[in-house]
Amino acid sequence: MPDVWLPHSGHLVVTTFLLLSALQAGSVPTPRPGPNPRQPRFDAGTFDSLVEGGIRRGAYPGAALVVGRRDTVLFAKGYGRLTWSAASAGSRVDADSTIYDLASLTKVIATTTSLMLLVDRGKVRLDAAVATYVPEFSGSGTAAITVRHLLTHTSGLRATLPLYRDARDAPDALRIVFAERPVVPPGTRVIYSDLNAILLGEIVRRASGESLDAFASREVLGPLGLEHTLFRPPPALRPRIAPTGAWHGHPVAGVVNDQNAAKLGGVAGHAGLFGTATDLARFAQFMLRRGALPDGRHLVTPETVRLFTTKAVDFGRGTEARALGWQAVPTGEKTSSAGVLFGPHSYGHTGWTGTSLWIDPDRDLFVVLLTNRAYAPRARRPFTVLKEVRGGVADAAARASDAR
Repeated sequence: MPDVWLPHSGHLVVTTFLLLSALQAGSVPTPRPGPNPRQPRFDAGTFDSLVEGGIRRGAYPGAALVVGRRDTVLFAKGYGRLTWSAASAGSRVDADSTIYDLASLTKVIATTTSLMLLVDRGKVRLDAAVATYVPEFSGSGTAAITVRHLLTHTSGLRATLPLYRDARDAPDALRIVFAERPVVPPGTRVIYSDLNAILLGEIVRRASGESLDAFASREVLGPLGLEHTLFRPPPALRPRIAPTGAWHGHPVAGVVNDQNAAKLGGVAGHAGLFGTATDLARFAQFMLRRGALPDGRHLVTPETVRLFTTKAVDFGRGTEARALGWQAVPTGEKTSSAGVLFGPHSYGHTGWTGTSLWIDPDRDLFVVLLTNRAYAPRARRPFTVLKEVRGGVADAAARASDAR
C-alpha cells in the first residue's frame, strides 16, 4: 500500500478501504496511548515530595519508606539522615540497613504475633481471664478482664503508669502493674494502654515458658528472616541506629526510648523492639499471605490471622476501632495516619518514636514508614506533621495501586 496520498478522489476511496481492511486484519498495529505523566505510580515522583516535605518542615531528620504487596516490593527508599547534622557521610538513611526504635510496633510484631502462635497451639484462650495466666493480677475489678480485653484495649485500665519513676527494678515494675485496677468497667470503652501490652507480654512468658524476646526471636523473627529486628541491640549496631534522644547534646541510639520499657530491662510487651524498614516489609508480606512463609508453609493459620486482623471493637464515630492487637480503620483521628483511601478491612499500628505500618488486604498493599520523630524535632508540632505525611503516603500508595 503506498505511503503517499493520491489526489484523485477514486484513488483516495480505494486507499482508505485498503487501510481499514488492513487494520481489521491486524496487519497494521493500532496506536497505543503513551504513558500518562499524571497517573500515580510507585516511584520517586509519587512519594519523594511527601516524605522530604516532613524533613523540610522539621518533623524528623530522616525516614525509610517501603511499599509493596504480598510477593513483591514496589518501592523502597531512604530519605535524609540519622540526625540533622550533615557532617557524617555515613549517616544517610538506608531502607535495608538503618535500624529504628519501633516503639509500639513492638505490640503487633512481637507481642500480638506471639499470642497468635500460642492461640493456635491452644496454650492461650482469648476469653480466659488474665488471672488464668498471671494469678498475681488480682486487684479489685480485674477478675472480669480477659485476654481479649487486653488485645482490644477495652480492659478499662489506664493508659500508663510512671514505672520508670516509682519502681525500683523490673520485678517491682511488674508488681505495680499487677496491682492495677480498671478505671472504667471492662468492655465498655477503648483506652489505648501500654499496661495492656505489658500484661500480654507477661502472658506470653507464662504460657510459653520463656521470655518474650526469646520466644519471639525463635518462633517469629527467625522463621520470617527478620535478621535486623531484635530487642536490646548490641553496641556494635549503634552506628546504624537512628537516635531517638540526646544526652548533653549527643545523640542517643540503641537504647529503648520508652522509659517504662527501659525499667523493665529493655524487653516489654509494649516497646523495646528495633528493626529495619525492609524487615518490616517482610513481616507485612507474611500478614498479607495470611500467616504463610515464603515457601508456603504456615507459621500461623489463616483463620487465626483473619481473627486477629478483623475489626473487633468500634464504639462509633470519632472513636478508635480495634482489631486484636491491631488498630483498625477508622482510626478515630482527625488526620488519620492511614489516610482516607485504605479499605474497610485495613489494619495497622503506629509508634511514638515515629514509626508506622499499615496493611490493606483488599488491595494486597502495605506501607512501612519509619522515622525518628522523637529525636530533636525542629517543627512546633512534629507529630501533627508526621500524621499528615503518613496519611499522604498511604493515600498516594492506594491511588497508585488503583491506577495499576
